[in-house]
Amino acid sequence: MKAKGLWIVALVMILSIFVSACSGGKDVASSDDGKKDVKDGEKTKLVMYSWRPEDRSMYEKAIAAFQDKNPNIEIEFQPYKSTEYNTILTNALVSGEGPDIIQLRPYEGAKSIADNGYIMPLDDVKGVSDINEQFLDAARGSDGKVYGVPLSLNSAVIFYNKKIFKDNGIDVPTTYEEFLNVCEKLKDKGITPIAQSGRAAYLLSLTHAAIGPTAYGANDFVDKVLDGSAKLTDPEFVKSVQWMSDLKKYFPKDFVALEDNDAQTLLYTGKAAMYINGDYRLATLEDTAPDMEIGIIPGFAEEKGGTPVVTTWVDGSYAGVKNSKHPEEVKAFMEFLASPEFGKIFTDEMDRVSAISGIKPDNEIVSKLAEAVDQSSTPYLMLVHFGKGEPTTKTTFENALQGMYLGKLSVDEVAKQAEESYEKAK
Repeated sequence: MKAKGLWIVALVMILSIFVSACSGGKDVASSDDGKKDVKDGEKTKLVMYSWRPEDRSMYEKAIAAFQDKNPNIEIEFQPYKSTEYNTILTNALVSGEGPDIIQLRPYEGAKSIADNGYIMPLDDVKGVSDINEQFLDAARGSDGKVYGVPLSLNSAVIFYNKKIFKDNGIDVPTTYEEFLNVCEKLKDKGITPIAQSGRAAYLLSLTHAAIGPTAYGANDFVDKVLDGSAKLTDPEFVKSVQWMSDLKKYFPKDFVALEDNDAQTLLYTGKAAMYINGDYRLATLEDTAPDMEIGIIPGFAEEKGGTPVVTTWVDGSYAGVKNSKHPEEVKAFMEFLASPEFGKIFTDEMDRVSAISGIKPDNEIVSKLAEAVDQSSTPYLMLVHFGKGEPTTKTTFENALQGMYLGKLSVDEVAKQAEESYEKAK
């Protein structure tokens, strides 16, 4: 009992990195028109967990499309607050009385649940093998099998107010040096260059993810860190932290105490010209300030005229619970989630890049971002590769950045704390 209790605590901690009973059913058979029928005509209900209540309308549309071809399978969408989801999910899995379909936190979060035998492998589900291998890595177990269908591909981007740029004769920067020049011009005109929030430390590592790769060398450096030939205390990575330090004077006053919603308000009201976050904030920005013309800087190139490097990561996947009483129906829904049909619904409803290959977004900004990702992308270093440890190296790095901005740590000390955490977590 003691060992089981310790594992539950460990699982909740791992899941926190990344912020039921069903009615009877029978075998599923496919008809000639693509619709799947339960042999005895009875309806089967599958319960689906998510940490995104705000996405309900998109899921309702997607579920309706699925049920049009699978009339005897009912999907009950049960979302929970993101801050409560990890605990609710852990308790449900341990009790054995939980859902049939669950949303997985990416990378270490998914691996932990897969390794403990709670979800079914999906390698044989139609469409899964067509998904980019790098995206599938977000939902692999230690055995190398795929346990989740990736939902979306996120990117760390810089949003900017096009009107402010135009009114002040500012060109969109393509390199970090040009970016600093733009910040200086805006500051001289009394406009806060970057609406940065620092109260939630993860936002600082997200800003680092947007600007840092060009400093440390993107994928080349990532590969060296992973094979042990480079460290976070090496000059390349220290340079990326120095870039973060250099930006402080372009952030709002007392930004470490600023909430993200307040930072967004600075952008909406024209008091700030830029805002750094995940591309998933686009829909929120468009809904809140429909009259503001928004632009996106996907990343920086090493030199003028070069290709910008876009930082990406998979934000969650969907998995089938192993002890579901309806495994075939669950796999049928997993097949739908891996299909272009779902990918298109997701992209158009959410204004985000789908993890499903070949999906062309209708939104012009999302379309351009997808093209930039295809040209040159690099993983969100701290999230994808530094999610181990207690606290994780990612958390250690974020907290150290806060300490740097509060004057408690130097640039070198931030890098040192991150490296020490990584070495300890190996």
